[in-house]
Amino acid sequence: MAQEARLLGNRYRLDSVVGRGGMGTVWRAYDVMLDREVAVKEVVLPPGLSDAERAVLYERTFREARASARLSHPGVVIVHDVVEEADRPWIVMELVSAPSLQDLLDRGPIGHRRVAEIGLQMLAALRHAHEKGILHRDIKPSNVLITDAGRVVLTDFGIAQMEGDATLTQTGLVMGSPAYIPPERAQGERAVPASDLWALGATLYAAVEGHSPYERSDAMASLQAALTEPVPPARNAGPLARVLDGLLAREPVHRMTAAQAQPLLVQVATLPAAPMTAADATMLDEPSGRFPGAAKGEDAADTVLDPSEIEAATRHDGTNQHFPGPATPRKAQPEPKTLLETDWAPPPPPSNLQPPQTPPPWEQPRQQSNWQQPPPPPTVDDTGRHVQGERRRTVLIVTVAVILVIVAVLAGAFILREKLHSGALDATRAPRTWTMTPDPKA
Repeated sequence: MAQEARLLGNRYRLDSVVGRGGMGTVWRAYDVMLDREVAVKEVVLPPGLSDAERAVLYERTFREARASARLSHPGVVIVHDVVEEADRPWIVMELVSAPSLQDLLDRGPIGHRRVAEIGLQMLAALRHAHEKGILHRDIKPSNVLITDAGRVVLTDFGIAQMEGDATLTQTGLVMGSPAYIPPERAQGERAVPASDLWALGATLYAAVEGHSPYERSDAMASLQAALTEPVPPARNAGPLARVLDGLLAREPVHRMTAAQAQPLLVQVATLPAAPMTAADATMLDEPSGRFPGAAKGEDAADTVLDPSEIEAATRHDGTNQHFPGPATPRKAQPEPKTLLETDWAPPPPPSNLQPPQTPPPWEQPRQQSNWQQPPPPPTVDDTGRHVQGERRRTVLIVTVAVILVIVAVLAGAFILREKLHSGALDATRAPRTWTMTPDPKA
């Protein structure tokens, strides 16, 4: 094709298409200046946007691509260049020829140790990005590449929200894939480092369950589930249950941090290998993690637009901002837990009251997948005698009070009557004065 042989920016030769999405196309290209293969992402926005909206989105793409170019980590696809041509941005990136985690999941389940190893490398890449003030916003199995050498690479750092197929009716900035979107993002709040950690937990959840926590038949159903439904317990989590429960906590302030998740993943990754038995077989609800009717090249989690994010730029949020300590080597033995940072505790309450000493949600019994306020004590037993007794006592108290009031009124009336009667008697008994009249005949 003539377009495939074009030279982008007088430097990058577009050779072939390696992937397409609703808002972008990825090309295999060749850098004629440095004599190397690269990947070029052609950003294409959906129709119907105004010129002002397109300008805002393109400017944001350039800004975040420049920010992503600051990342230097083996777990992050390197951004080499940003080219503006044909009135749209083109992102030049490192070419990683490797299947995605979604491709591996389509072939069959993955063992817990391997999932923990993948999670450790993803966590290290996220910690590096968060320290640079960059958020991913669209972590999902299709954005995780795994090479034959075992290297795990996150793609689309900082520009991932430009990807996707399904959109809402409003126009705006892409906020992530509905099947992997954190609850706070579904509510329209800005992304924070804890949001990436929730998406990491959802990706590991999909690796052991075969589907994401909120995967539904369409994008709107997935968003509705993220807004209203708790995360269903992972039946195949095994030793990963604690870290999954911690990362998938609904409130960001209650969510497990990267520093707390790392030693838990190390423990699972260093477990001795054990042969799989019939009882350990993975239970899958669906044969695939993709939406029903989706094409082979499409991802199960479509990307949607968020109108509240048009003017919001990538920012370095203070919550879970820095995660001290280097990543633990994959084959190193886990150290004893002597640091308090590895133990999760609920945040202090706003009042001066002491917080209740309760274990973290992922240490509570598994049947309680979502910790909730305990139900109020019953106000009535099976026979209704409790309520009837309360009613009788209330009626008795009211009756006695009324009788006392009546007695008091009658007593007051009686006393008043006696006083009035006594006053009348005193008036009749008053002494009389007699006057002697002289007899005229005397």
